[in-house]
Amino acid sequence: MAAHYPLSYRIQPASPQAHLFEIRLGVQSPAPEGQIVSLPAWIPGSYMIRDFARNLVTLSASCGGRLLEAAKRDKQTWRCDPCDGPLELRYQVYAWDLSVRAAHLDTTHGYFNGTSVFLQVHGQEQVPCRVEILPPEGSEYEEWRVATTLAPLDAPASGFGSYRADGYQALIDHPVEMGRLSLIELEAAGVPHRMAISGRHRSDPERLALDLGRICSYQAELFGDPFPADQYLFLVRAVGEGYGGLEHRDSSSLICKREDLPRPGEGEPGPGYRRFLGLCSHEYFHLWNVKRILPARFQPYDLSREVHTRLLWAFEGITSYYDDLTLVRCGCVKPESYLEALAQTLTRVMRGSGRFKQSLAESSFDAWTKYYKQDENAPNAIVSYYAKGAMVALVLDLTIRLGSGGARSLDDVMRALWQRHGRTGTGVPEDGVERLAQEVSGLDLSDFFRRYVHGTEDPPLESLLREVGVGVRLRPSRGPQDFGGLRDSASKDAPVLPVLGAPYKTQGGYAELSLVPDASPAQRAGLAPGDLVVAVDGLRAGPDNLDALVARLPAGEPVAVHLFRRDELMCFSLRPALPPADTCELWLLEHSGEACLVRRRAWLHSGD
Repeated sequence: MAAHYPLSYRIQPASPQAHLFEIRLGVQSPAPEGQIVSLPAWIPGSYMIRDFARNLVTLSASCGGRLLEAAKRDKQTWRCDPCDGPLELRYQVYAWDLSVRAAHLDTTHGYFNGTSVFLQVHGQEQVPCRVEILPPEGSEYEEWRVATTLAPLDAPASGFGSYRADGYQALIDHPVEMGRLSLIELEAAGVPHRMAISGRHRSDPERLALDLGRICSYQAELFGDPFPADQYLFLVRAVGEGYGGLEHRDSSSLICKREDLPRPGEGEPGPGYRRFLGLCSHEYFHLWNVKRILPARFQPYDLSREVHTRLLWAFEGITSYYDDLTLVRCGCVKPESYLEALAQTLTRVMRGSGRFKQSLAESSFDAWTKYYKQDENAPNAIVSYYAKGAMVALVLDLTIRLGSGGARSLDDVMRALWQRHGRTGTGVPEDGVERLAQEVSGLDLSDFFRRYVHGTEDPPLESLLREVGVGVRLRPSRGPQDFGGLRDSASKDAPVLPVLGAPYKTQGGYAELSLVPDASPAQRAGLAPGDLVVAVDGLRAGPDNLDALVARLPAGEPVAVHLFRRDELMCFSLRPALPPADTCELWLLEHSGEACLVRRRAWLHSGD
């Protein structure tokens, strides 16, 4: 291992069949009292304790060929015996988490985040390190390539070899993908951008380069100079079913359905491709918002324990507002497509009574134990700082635009956050977003934040959107696949039928209740999550006919519902009811006046 670097890591897929990475860590000058090393408990951007050390299979320490004891001090920390001379640790990590948060390895590809595989050397977090990435052994891996934003030393472009990181925080902020990769190159803001796709897919690279270029160029222009990175990389894993993303300092890791990637010749983006572009847009916006504009509580990151902040609504919610808004502003989708996606976000918020019990600030603070550890009662108890955060960001943007006569917007607040906090590296205090929004807008927004961020009130969506020429309507759901969207003229005359009021899934041929919403007919009757419904009003019920059986019943009249709870057959008296108006529809108002049209064009940056 290279002696001129204080720390040297070497990682190799030692056994793709067994999903094992082998890592060697060389410490040139270990602590004289015994070197302490550890793995993080969580990864920035995903606020839950994940205990990555549980995947460490073996660990040994040596000095000059002599084995040393590496005693475990807690679930993620080891102390090596003192030694004279360089210390070497060898260990294996089991990698079978197909997500953006950890590590995954098989005979088709390898992926890892540094938090899953690189031990932190206590006391040497700021020293530069060398990272050697080796391929698996065997001729079947000769076509494998590497995609990462680690700075190369002797590694060729997209190749195995040696890389460099300036300290531990940098080391764990550059994920690595290896395998047979489809590479796409583009440029935005004068900076090279790439996308590396692994997994089977048939997509249109030219279309991806065009649309990604629009997204990246727009967001770079929104924040203004200087661009915060020398390069950018989208790492994409295409799978049959999956969705997720995680931001990094100059890259992002994404998982998507292969059907969501654009087909050659595809015209206006359909729901799948729009969802993928929104995911790319979301993670790219984090290049500024949370990777550089970040809570003061995260400076520096303590990855050994939970770190609480009430600001995740701003870092994730505002980002969730801009991800789809970017698509219409840069011309990737039409205004109607954007409104459809926005309506579906608003529907998700309106369908959870937890929004009346938990504020956005509380949701942010409790992300570790509530949002990331949801149970069957979550919609009744919590609110998403992503979805409601996006809704409140929309309302804040429109409030500033209307209150300032169009002179200011949330765009100006984001630029001010970038200049004051992102560029300077100064963390955002817990009240920093609120104070800066008031300063930039020139408005007294204290009541706004008290009611909608620290309180649990629903904001005045209908009146605000009408001011920018957008109509809003809440109506009852028409079925389990109805998530809202653009106004459907036919829905005005669609009959509203009685419902059980509880979503269910198929389990062994039964309809298993997955959630029992507050104040629903199912809850009032005493039904519970996990119940297996077997009969309604004396007729056999299953996942294929349960909704139809209930829809034929008179609303408000009691009927018998038989079910299994665990191994007991039970009977409850249910009064079916009409569904609540919790499904959002949006549409462009055709005759809203010139002033509304001007405001709408300024908001959407689109002449409709």
